[in-house]
Amino acid sequence: MLGPIGFAAPWVLTALIALPILWVILRALPPAPRLVAFPGVALLRGLLDRVPVARRTPWWLLLLRLAAVAALILAFAGPSWKPVMASGQSGPLLVVLDAGWAAAPDWPARLTRAESALTQAAADGRPAALLLADGQAAQGALPFAPADTLLAGLRAAQPAAWPTGLPDDPAVLLANAPEGQLATLWITDGLDHPNRAPWLGALSQRGPVTVVPPARALRSLSLHEGETPSLTLAATDDLAPAILAIGPDPQGVERELARLTPGEAATAAGVTTRPTAIDLPPELRNRITRFQIEGEAHAGAVVLADDRVKRRKVGLVGEADRQAEGQQLLSQLHYLRRALTPTTDLVEGGLGDVLNTAPDVIVLADQVDLAEADDLAAWVDEGGLLIRFAGPRMAAFEGLQDEPLIPVALRQGGRDIGGALSWGDPRGIAPFAADGVFAGLTAPEDVAVRAQLMAQPAPELAERTLAALSDNTPLVTRARLGQGQVVLFHVTANAEWSNLPISGLFVQMLDRLVQTARVTPAEAAADDREQPFWTPEEVLDGFGRASPAEGMAPVAAADLALGAGPDRPAGIYAAGERRMALNAGGPLVLAQWPGAAVEAVGTTGGRDLKGVLLALAALILAVDALGSAMLARGGRVAAAGLLLALLVQPGPPAMAQDVNPELARAANEVALAYVVTGDDRVDEASREGLRGLSMLLSQRTSVEPGDPVAIDLDRDELSVLTFLYWPITDSQPAPSPQAYVRLNHFMRSGGMILFDTRDGDVTGVGGPDMSQALQALAAPLEIPPLAPVPDDHVLTRSFYLMSDFPGRWQGNPVWLEAPPAGAEAAEGVPFRQLNDGVSPVVIGGNSWAEAWAVDENGYPTFPIGGGWEGEMQREMAFRFGVNLIMYVLTGNYKSDQVHVPALLDRMRTEETLGP
Repeated sequence: MLGPIGFAAPWVLTALIALPILWVILRALPPAPRLVAFPGVALLRGLLDRVPVARRTPWWLLLLRLAAVAALILAFAGPSWKPVMASGQSGPLLVVLDAGWAAAPDWPARLTRAESALTQAAADGRPAALLLADGQAAQGALPFAPADTLLAGLRAAQPAAWPTGLPDDPAVLLANAPEGQLATLWITDGLDHPNRAPWLGALSQRGPVTVVPPARALRSLSLHEGETPSLTLAATDDLAPAILAIGPDPQGVERELARLTPGEAATAAGVTTRPTAIDLPPELRNRITRFQIEGEAHAGAVVLADDRVKRRKVGLVGEADRQAEGQQLLSQLHYLRRALTPTTDLVEGGLGDVLNTAPDVIVLADQVDLAEADDLAAWVDEGGLLIRFAGPRMAAFEGLQDEPLIPVALRQGGRDIGGALSWGDPRGIAPFAADGVFAGLTAPEDVAVRAQLMAQPAPELAERTLAALSDNTPLVTRARLGQGQVVLFHVTANAEWSNLPISGLFVQMLDRLVQTARVTPAEAAADDREQPFWTPEEVLDGFGRASPAEGMAPVAAADLALGAGPDRPAGIYAAGERRMALNAGGPLVLAQWPGAAVEAVGTTGGRDLKGVLLALAALILAVDALGSAMLARGGRVAAAGLLLALLVQPGPPAMAQDVNPELARAANEVALAYVVTGDDRVDEASREGLRGLSMLLSQRTSVEPGDPVAIDLDRDELSVLTFLYWPITDSQPAPSPQAYVRLNHFMRSGGMILFDTRDGDVTGVGGPDMSQALQALAAPLEIPPLAPVPDDHVLTRSFYLMSDFPGRWQGNPVWLEAPPAGAEAAEGVPFRQLNDGVSPVVIGGNSWAEAWAVDENGYPTFPIGGGWEGEMQREMAFRFGVNLIMYVLTGNYKSDQVHVPALLDRMRTEETLGP
């Protein structure tokens, strides 16, 4: 050790003794002399050499070379900043590795730390054991074995999609520990878990315990259930990243649909919590499949969306409430509104008006003989859920036998006390079926029904009954109709026939029914297992990645209520028609470690300095080469001044601070450039788009562009460029007057600007109309009159034959410089322009950069269309890019080919006539 620096091979440092000898050798050997051919030797008579550089090497050049050699010697000595030193113990080693979802963020670093400890134990000949705290039940005592035999199992370990868990009895697992003081290395996720305190006490009694805390802050996301479901972000730091709402877009592509901003922070016991409201339109909210913390990749940062998150659109149809407050309690709509408002989006009105809003559920309160019955039947057949309530009007309707959209045949009239089929006492509700929609609900004993609409006995009556009274007469019935379903409550939706509507059970029953909306018969019959068992459909791993659940057994509802665990990982579970998400995240409770030695964060494995020293040596040698080159030109004083300035100043010279270093590269190679707009997403799309086009040009043509260049119009010089891509946004500021001067000079000297308004999507997804923003930005430019690209223009055949120029969007005109007034094509030759026929501007709105954009691996970044047609459109967009660049580089070369016959005739004529 040398202070905080340790060396893996300290014997290499003995080479530093040779530095003084190297100084003497370099001092004695001068630089190579310069050979100057000059015949006038007589003129040199009497001259003195005022710069005797060849006599000895300058002192500053010697220092540079010695510093480079010293850096190389130190690098090969294996230096490390604050390395973990061997404990010097000879007893056994136990490595406890927390392996729940909270360990996933820095899992590679945890494995590296554990591997380093086991490797050191193997070198010391110490036996070791590995306890993976993933909640799995341990089988007997831990085996203590040679440490190197545990490395294969360690490298194969993965974090779990549930919290960290330790076995119940430490004494049982440590029964086989060898004699001697047991040293424990506990690589923790920083959270408190069941059995952690007993394990810490048991291990502390057997020997020293070293705790390695997490290297980064931990964040968790959980779902808060209530009248309005919301999310809760818990973190061990004060940062508040966005919550991404992810789901399929209208084209079925899984992507980010919205961003949620966490609310005000509340800090307690070192944990900061922020509530996050799910304030999204129902159409968007119902497409969400997961919420995820931005920048986090573990199961605790993911909340899977299920029926609790979705909000159905429900239409209420019935008589309007009376104005008097006391009479409102007699309205059926009043009770329905109170029951449905917290969990659904309500639409009220006539049946025709409600159907026009495309609801998921329609509720009819004592309505019969509807004029829109045919439209309602068609809506149900397409997947709608119709919930009907009985009432006096339905009981007295003479055509009840012929009433459509009724799940079961009904008797004329009702059944109540004092009638022909009178009851002795009001009837209670029988227990719900274990495999039905209302499974798990319990009817209060005080809920009673005084009157009901009776069903005609039929073979299918029992199958269609969802709830019944204590005498087995139907209370709620249901029938399938096409892709939809019709449900009938045989009582009113107010307290006139029963007290069910004023109970909490009424709200639960309606919520269960609404959750089944838009569930097809095939989906409803996909799982016929009896509740209360839930079958996993999709599960997460510890890194938050979803995969189909294969070969997993159903989970009891009682176990599912305990949260994620070894036999029930986070995921989506199904029971009949219901879907429930089991999420891993939750409240964070930080662990305390009394009696243990806690390593400082960032010092768990030491920092290797070898790469830094090698880079320093390379930099010094480069400076040495520069100094030697300048000395060879006779500029020792100037070189010394420059080198000293480079060594003393922390940054580049002040005169070069405003120079874009990428422009120097663009001057030596064909580099495509784009304008920086200030919008990070648009600028990233421009960079990826020009990168994709450059890659294609290198593959298909002789043009080999370099990396794209980002251009700041207010700062950068444009004279070294030939092509500039300018995406238009509604928020980018206008360039300065000097920038417009450079832009006009750029266009006059042969450069081209491709203006892309990116608003060519006729569906509206592409964004607002950018034509006004383009007019404002381009007003000071010297843009010639424009016209759509003609069919015979060079741009249509500069490399590929094309008739359209699609990007991410297609079917929109592309504009360039119009021909001069009166210009006509002669014998198929287009008119000639300045700059070899190259238009200074091309304008369109097809979002070409997004069509060309590829990631670092060469895969497309943005979707185009769907399936094969989308990929063909992407290919045509790439071909347009190739044509455009070839048009910029070659001008009217293609058009000039029509003159070849005339030129050949002229050459033959000149050969015949002679000179």
